[in-house]
Amino acid sequence: MHAQYMRRALELAEWGRGNVSPNPMVGCVIVHDGVIIGEGFHKVYGGPHAEVNAVNSVKNPELLPESTVYVTLEPCAHFGKTPPCANLLVEKSVKKVVIAAFDSNPLVGGKGIQILKDAGIEVETGILEQEARSQNRRFFTQIEKKRPYVILKWAQTLDGFVARKDYSSKWISNSLSRQQVHKWRAEEDAILVGRNTAQYDDPSLNVRDWVGKNPLRLVIDRQLQLSHELKLFDHGIPTICYNLKKSETNGNLEWKKLSPKFEIQEILDDLQERKIQSLIVEGGSFLLNKFIESELWDEARVFTSQVKFLEGINAPQISHPSSERVYFLEDELAIYYHV
Repeated sequence: MHAQYMRRALELAEWGRGNVSPNPMVGCVIVHDGVIIGEGFHKVYGGPHAEVNAVNSVKNPELLPESTVYVTLEPCAHFGKTPPCANLLVEKSVKKVVIAAFDSNPLVGGKGIQILKDAGIEVETGILEQEARSQNRRFFTQIEKKRPYVILKWAQTLDGFVARKDYSSKWISNSLSRQQVHKWRAEEDAILVGRNTAQYDDPSLNVRDWVGKNPLRLVIDRQLQLSHELKLFDHGIPTICYNLKKSETNGNLEWKKLSPKFEIQEILDDLQERKIQSLIVEGGSFLLNKFIESELWDEARVFTSQVKFLEGINAPQISHPSSERVYFLEDELAIYYHV
């Protein structure tokens, strides 16, 4: 039965996707005598945590001392934007707490569990742990690897090209695939493209075919050659331009000067300092290959259409097999995980 209730908690946690970063997604279910009497999830960064929302949803609080709390991540033990959730559960004298995943954040890291145990509350851990860690892989990557979770995304033709030789590509993937990309954008913190993609595609890099927040826009322009007439510089969304020339701010546009080495790791270090939890890289081929060669990526999402170019700019190559393949009409989406 533990797994059944934890799966429900994981379902609830998913509702926070795209809205709680840099916090993790967390779901909570409260059960009394086999009946769910409370549910909650972390809805928005800075707002109440899952345990608070779940406790507040219980119509008869007198049942809490005889109830079991299922939570997808170890309850927090520190004062941040909100008070510690471990203390709340102690205050409510819950009978037992079942936890999916240990929180590797040094501010929590076992302290939440210890608070519960010290108060005489029974604690069980590791229920659907892998599912919980996978759901929050962005959070765990940032905590454990000290960098954002990196997703590479591109669309390629059936014969393996991402653009024509003149960098034009029209649309390679279909409208349903493109809508899926906009959903992804709404779920991630930042989006990055290289100079050629910015210059030839003139992308907006916003969320249009889905409902959700726009990611922070990032572009690499080492010598500051891009026209300020491009959509990336329209002041519509906060945007950072990584370059070798200057550090400057103009409204919500920022130019960030990097060292002459200009390594991918340097960009990721800067994003880590900004508490950017996830990054989606949408091209071009040169930039995508840099991430692959540096082994600084976690996931790749590759659309393959039925279109053929016969010649053009080669698509990046990933050496190991895909973990999943799904179809968006005639487009095939292959998903790879870098493990």
